[in-house]
Amino acid sequence: MGRYVLRRLLQLIPVFIGTTFIIYALVWAIPGDPFAGKCGDRGCPPAYIAEMNQKYNLDDPLIVQYIKYLGKLLTGDFGETYSGTAISSLLEQAYPITVRLAIVALIIEGVIGLAAGVLTGLRGRGFLDNLVLVSTLFLIALPVFVTGFVAQIVLGSELGIIRPTVSSDPSIGELIVPGFVLGSLSMAYVSRLTRTSMMENKHGDFVRTAVAKGLTPRRVVGVHMLRNSMIPVVTFLGTDLGALMAGAIVTEGVFNIRGIGGLVFKGITTQEGTTVTGIVTVLVLVYLLMNLLVDILYAVLDPRIRYD
Repeated sequence: MGRYVLRRLLQLIPVFIGTTFIIYALVWAIPGDPFAGKCGDRGCPPAYIAEMNQKYNLDDPLIVQYIKYLGKLLTGDFGETYSGTAISSLLEQAYPITVRLAIVALIIEGVIGLAAGVLTGLRGRGFLDNLVLVSTLFLIALPVFVTGFVAQIVLGSELGIIRPTVSSDPSIGELIVPGFVLGSLSMAYVSRLTRTSMMENKHGDFVRTAVAKGLTPRRVVGVHMLRNSMIPVVTFLGTDLGALMAGAIVTEGVFNIRGIGGLVFKGITTQEGTTVTGIVTVLVLVYLLMNLLVDILYAVLDPRIRYD
């Protein structure tokens, strides 16, 4: 098991270098003046532009710029905004809120999606199966911002069950509805994926063998069927946590959540290259760590994987 984890860790290194280089190149290789409009209506003086170019190593070749940036990353320095604010301090303020929102969304989509998928996979065709298929198709077809606005208007403005916008430091309770909105699309995919996997494994040889041995239905389903059916679901849920953190821009905007999505959106609109690069680099790290966790869970669910 230790060698399996070590191999996966070593595989993350070239992936991290490659992805961060592509991100850095896409942000800083865009033609144009990155400091345009930073000095008001008048253009910035040459002295200011020269100082900023030197500060962010923009006079060096792109590969040299990236190597210097990578060196700072290894020391935990994500850079500064053009106004001199450390990006790490922005992350400290915004990231905990986004993490809470993403975890709430992941729990909701995992619990509801798995429950619906297991029930429909075991029961087969019927009213419940058709209801879940229609409901999940509806959620897949509906854009997230529409789901958010409907929940905000109906539950907030009309019924008064929730606040239309959350507070600056929201609690878990305030994030339940935004979390449901954020995870609604993934919840539909989890439900359909679990249903399909359960129906495939229900007729597997290992299930028939377990039944022939006289095992109880609960053990057959909980230990044999569900464990084998969870492998594709674990893959989706693990990678989806990174997607939920990166894709919360719309949900955070609808419910006025001051999270990481707002920082990314503001960085793009104001052309703050350092902010966008630093935050997206953190999201890359989240993706890589979640993929490592998924690989470890693979080995736990099916020991044959680590021997391969």
